[in-house]
Amino acid sequence: MKVCLAHDWLTGMRGGEKVLETLCGFFPQAPLHTLFHFEGTVSSLIADRPIHTSPLQRVLDVHPGLAQKYRHFLPFYPWAVARTVPEPCDLIVSTSHCVMRGLPKPAGAFHISYMHTPMRYIYDRFDDYFGPGRTSWVTRQLIKQVAVYLRSWEQKTQDRADVYLCNSEYVRKRIQKIYRRDATVVYPPVETTRFIPKARREREGYYLYMGALVPYKRADLAVTAFSELGLPLVVAGTGPEEEKLKAMAKDNVVFRGRVPDEELPDLYANAKAFIFPGEEDFGITPLEAQASGTPVIALGRGGALETVKPYEESGGGTGIFFEEDTVTGLKESVQRFEEQQLEQKMSPEALAEWAATFDTSVFERRLQEAIVSSCPAPLAGKALEFFNHTVE
Repeated sequence: MKVCLAHDWLTGMRGGEKVLETLCGFFPQAPLHTLFHFEGTVSSLIADRPIHTSPLQRVLDVHPGLAQKYRHFLPFYPWAVARTVPEPCDLIVSTSHCVMRGLPKPAGAFHISYMHTPMRYIYDRFDDYFGPGRTSWVTRQLIKQVAVYLRSWEQKTQDRADVYLCNSEYVRKRIQKIYRRDATVVYPPVETTRFIPKARREREGYYLYMGALVPYKRADLAVTAFSELGLPLVVAGTGPEEEKLKAMAKDNVVFRGRVPDEELPDLYANAKAFIFPGEEDFGITPLEAQASGTPVIALGRGGALETVKPYEESGGGTGIFFEEDTVTGLKESVQRFEEQQLEQKMSPEALAEWAATFDTSVFERRLQEAIVSSCPAPLAGKALEFFNHTVE
């Protein structure tokens, strides 16, 4: 069975690259097609294979100063994908949140696309990225025209993937609405075994926000709410909103910047609760927090509804939700958490046990099953034989 892999771009190790890393482990000989590859930004498991880049890479090679502005080439991504043609193969597996699910197929190939989400910034989240105060009026009008073009391209190419997999029920519904296609949910990998719960009495007792400091993640809600409450909040992460957030924060809000991977287990395990104020497609950080025995206070929308079990008076649960994405909504949930001492009513071991159902080992098994069951009969047999041989 000859397999080709595809991924939007290779510029760092985030959640999408963890999915790709698993596929690279499944298919160690498979070539990888991508728009851009910046050397040294991804793991050796991904990098140690033939990597084929798009014509846009050649532009960056000639003008390396443009590398950090690769997202500005967005209007040209469909053109570049059309010229990134895989070699003859039996199976293409793409992981995409942008354009690689529209990769042209060689004759006879079957394409399975693992979608992290359809492009948020050209559909329902345009203002979160380009709204007033974030970009100039002129820039916003230009980007609106680009969005119209990209939406048209999306509709014309949505059949290039024979089967869609996706990372949450929330994204499955988005795919159904936007592409009029169904998808199979395979939750992404979370390295839960890295995290160890700590007894409540041993914790430092701060609240924790961790994530990129960008508008749609709504770190501003957390900073404002805790500045008004006076409770300790640690903010871990960097991004374009950092200086603005620091200016609005009181002394009880501490900014840690980017936290090294080896320090994350302790940062999670010492927290009283994890704050997740944005609407996300899935969200790995709340599961890392729960794997550390730390309950979650989350906006009751998006992927959090699938990864956090709501606390009930009868027992159980791994967190609580606030319904409105407002400072008041978050403050009321934190006050409820404090007044009812909910931290003491959620067992760290039970939280970790729930998080383990999303572990990398579970993802690997379910992804293999999804690939085999998605393929047409002759190819499904090849895939099953391949995976069985790999296990042996």
